[in-house]
Amino acid sequence: MADVHRIFGNELSPYSVKVRSYFRYKEIPHEWIVRSAQNEEEFRQHAKLPLIPLVIAPEGSSLQDSTPIIEHYERRVPEPALAPADPVLAFLSALVEEYADEWGNKPMFHYRWTYAPDQEASADRLARSMSPGLDDEAYANIRAVVKERMIPRLAFVGSSAATRAQIEGSYLRLLTILEKHLAKRRYLFGGRPSLGDFGLAGQLYECSIDPTPGQVLRERAPNVLAWIGRMLEPTNDGPFETWDSLHATLLPLLSEEIGKVFFPWSLANAQALAAGEPKFTLTLDGAPFTQDTQKYHAKSLAALRARYAAVADRSMLDPILERAGCLAPLRS
Repeated sequence: MADVHRIFGNELSPYSVKVRSYFRYKEIPHEWIVRSAQNEEEFRQHAKLPLIPLVIAPEGSSLQDSTPIIEHYERRVPEPALAPADPVLAFLSALVEEYADEWGNKPMFHYRWTYAPDQEASADRLARSMSPGLDDEAYANIRAVVKERMIPRLAFVGSSAATRAQIEGSYLRLLTILEKHLAKRRYLFGGRPSLGDFGLAGQLYECSIDPTPGQVLRERAPNVLAWIGRMLEPTNDGPFETWDSLHATLLPLLSEEIGKVFFPWSLANAQALAAGEPKFTLTLDGAPFTQDTQKYHAKSLAALRARYAAVADRSMLDPILERAGCLAPLRS
């Protein structure tokens, strides 16, 4: 076990599942450890923040935050590469991952802690994973504590009665787009998974295991559900495609979700942070959308802009981004 990495995570954490899927794809020896009361002391010894996933390397170093974890190990284990050789597709894959991490988390969290069946199921799973071996009365008490803690956090992702239609509309639109895109391919960019696959599949996996969004997935998007299953144990089944073969069904994701929803929200958050505003409001899908300002989201947007600026030749990329309504936010 000396050469085995240790991943502290939880099945209900999309970012933990994202990293675990990546380690499986790269065949990096690892042990999956559910963070619990029994291992909390070890977790705190290595974690800088009380967040999962936490990866502890065999030599004892540790990393947190799913994207930096993947970027770190991509340098150490470059094959099979997550980034297509085409810099256009490589950036678009990173853009999809950014959308998944920062906006795709909203439907997942919204469904999980808005609807009673999802609240009960998730609270029970968290209680049993965090504190195994207790009796039913103890689990009932822990479930109540979990719900008391998590439900108020809906405000942090902008979920409320006023924004329910926008968040759920985004989820349904995403499933419709992906269902068509994945009808004739195994992964988002072709025969093998990309960075975008890992980010998006992590969020949608959580939706698939929760009662309300899971039922929607089963009824409306069997191709998406099959892809989510593949992404739990992803394999290299062929080359990446070209933009010519992808654009007909991938462009709607870029334009309808990233260009019209994600970037307006991300820009409004960044502007509010710069102005020192604790909350911000913008119009999405013709209605007001309000949430607390988030520092991390602004940092993430800055990192995406830096990634865009690092593309040496953008002559093929910029027209795609312009058509999708994604170019101006990256140049701001």
